[in-house]
Amino acid sequence: MADYDAQPGRAPEQPELTDAQLQSDEVDLRAGLQGVAGIVAGGGKVSEILHDLADFALRAIPGADGTGATLVRCVGDSLRVQTWAVTAQFVEEIDTVQYEDLDEGPCITSMKSHRPVVSGSLGSDRRWPRFGGPVARMGVHSVLALPLVVGEQLIGAINSYAHSRDAFADHAVELASQFATPAAVSLYNAQLLAGAREHAERLQRALSSRAVIDQAIGIIRSRSGVSAEEAFERLARISQNENVKLHLVADRIVQEAVRRARLWQRS
Repeated sequence: MADYDAQPGRAPEQPELTDAQLQSDEVDLRAGLQGVAGIVAGGGKVSEILHDLADFALRAIPGADGTGATLVRCVGDSLRVQTWAVTAQFVEEIDTVQYEDLDEGPCITSMKSHRPVVSGSLGSDRRWPRFGGPVARMGVHSVLALPLVVGEQLIGAINSYAHSRDAFADHAVELASQFATPAAVSLYNAQLLAGAREHAERLQRALSSRAVIDQAIGIIRSRSGVSAEEAFERLARISQNENVKLHLVADRIVQEAVRRARLWQRS
């Protein structure tokens, strides 16, 4: 039996699944896992990867009518949702209520407990009194929320919603949990790769800025005969007086010098 936080006071029947249904669910799970396995190799942006995760989860988790993938950042004991992606508009509306309006719901509970959370009748679920009623009035009655955890580090969550009641039984939770573990690793690795790329881009920009500043210093020295330190101080004063970044001031000086040189060559 799957281990998860079930809805208190509700004990839905576990449906008997045919061999054909079990085989079909396994095929869908493998397809979702294959998609997850290729995420980092594709090297997309984190926002694109979240969309992919949501799509693969919809394929892999039986009973889901819509899914969402959420990325969070932990600040002390607080969770801060950074961004999320969904497969359907109704999921976007539900998660907006959960994350932005109420700060209450199954996904938040799941991320705090690091355990899957299931509800088969959101309108009567006492765990989220402000969240369940509005969602049930949208015609959505079941949810399965899964934390994405690597080691002890929480990365985010996957939410699956269904219009029918008691859509996620033990079988669905087991398959969803099998999907969530590699999904968490893929999202974690994608974040590391995106962070490394961003750092490399910042370094490249810094090197480019340094080169332009050095060129501007050389131009000022050639015109005025001052030292490198004095030339840099002149650049810094212009930057402060005009409230313009130093590398932009330097680039302006370099471009002006290039323009003058071209005019001189033509004359």
